Amino acid sequence: MDPVKNSILIVGGGIGGLAAALACAQQGAKPHVIERAKVFSEVGAGIQMGPNVTRTLFSWGLEKALREVVFTPDRLHVRDAQSGSTLGALRLGQRSVQTYGAPYFAVHRADLHQVLLQHVVNTGAVKLSLNCQIDLIRDDADQITVNGRGLPEGFFETVQAEAMVGADGLWSSTRQYVVPQTPPRVTNLLAYRALVPMQSLPESLRTQDVTVWVGAKLHAVLYPVRRGEFLNLVVIVNGRPPVQLAEWDHAANKRDLDLAMGFAHSDLKNILSAVADWRLWSLCDRPPVRGANEMAKGRIALLGDAAHPMRPFMAQGAGMAIEDAAELAASWARSELTVPERWQLYAKARWARNAKVQQRSIQNGKIFHLQGPMRWGRDLAMRMLGESLMDVPWLYAGP
Repeated sequence: MDPVKNSILIVGGGIGGLAAALACAQQGAKPHVIERAKVFSEVGAGIQMGPNVTRTLFSWGLEKALREVVFTPDRLHVRDAQSGSTLGALRLGQRSVQTYGAPYFAVHRADLHQVLLQHVVNTGAVKLSLNCQIDLIRDDADQITVNGRGLPEGFFETVQAEAMVGADGLWSSTRQYVVPQTPPRVTNLLAYRALVPMQSLPESLRTQDVTVWVGAKLHAVLYPVRRGEFLNLVVIVNGRPPVQLAEWDHAANKRDLDLAMGFAHSDLKNILSAVADWRLWSLCDRPPVRGANEMAKGRIALLGDAAHPMRPFMAQGAGMAIEDAAELAASWARSELTVPERWQLYAKARWARNAKVQQRSIQNGKIFHLQGPMRWGRDLAMRMLGESLMDVPWLYAGP
C-alpha cells in the first residue's frame, strides 16, 4: 500500500493547523502535523467565537469539552471611552442560539488549543512532530516532498505526503510556494493585552458581557474567559511598532499606555489599573485576498493567517481559520478529484468570504478610532439603530 496515499502534511500546530488535522482525519485522511516549537502551545489571550465558529466546532464533536472551559457572555456593549455612556448593545446568550442555531463563546486561546489537541490525539489518525524546521518544499507530479531539520525520520531528512497545508501563521514559510513572497503589512497599530483574575476587580467592575470602549485613535475590548474566572483585556492604539516585528510578543511599556488613556472614563481606567503585567503586539496584516490563486497552488493549500491575516476588529481571525479547516476537509472528501482539484475547490469556496472579513475588519478599526464630527455621526447611528447595526447576519449565519 502506498504510504503517501491520503496523507496530508500540515505545517503549523496552532489552532488552525490542529483544526485542519482534526477535520481532515474525520474525513479519512492521515494528517501529519509538524510544528517548529518544542512543545504544542498557544500564546496570546482571549478569543471571541461567534455562532459561525461554534457551529463548526460542535459539528466535530467538541461541544462538551468546550463548555467546560468557555464563557458565554450575555451581551456585547459599546461604550464611549471618554464619557462612559453606552452607545449600543447586541444581545448574545440565548439570542445567538435562537437566531443562528449556535452560541457565542469567549475562550482563552490556550484552552481552545488544548481542546483541539486532545481531540486530535484521540482520533489516533494524526501524527504529531515537534521541533521541526522546513528547509525546502517540492511539489512533484504525484506527491509533496519536504526537506527539513528535526523531522522524525532523522536529524536532516525527507518527508513525503500526498498534499500539504500551510497553517504556519502570519510569518508563514510555506506561503512562498503558493504566492510570491512579500512581507506582512505593518498597520501602525499596537495591541496591549492582559489577563486579570475577576476576583481582583471591585465587584462593580466585574462583568458578564463583552464591552468595547471606543475613543479617538484607540479602543479597548474586555470580556470574561475561563468560565468567567478571568477578564481578558485588549487595548489597541495608534503607534509605531517595535523594531523586531517577527518577535511579536513584547513586554509592554505601561507608561505609554497610561499616556494614551489619559482622557479615559474612570470605569475603564480603574479596570486597566488592576493590570500588573501587559504584553504588547504589533499588529500586521495583508491586503484582502484577491482570488483563489492566493490560497492554493497544486498540492499546497494555505489556511488561516498564512493565507489571510486580518486585523482583530471583527474577532474572526481564529474563526476564519476554523471555517477554512472545515471547508478543507469537505474538499478533501471529494476523492473523485485530484489533489490539486480538491485544493482549488477549497480555495474557490473560501477566498471571497475571507476577503470580505478582512476588508470589514479594516473598516471596523477605522470606525472604532474616529475623531471629531465623524465620531459624533457614528455615535448617533449606534444610539438610533443599536442592535440592528451591530449584528452581522451574513457572518454569523455561516458560509
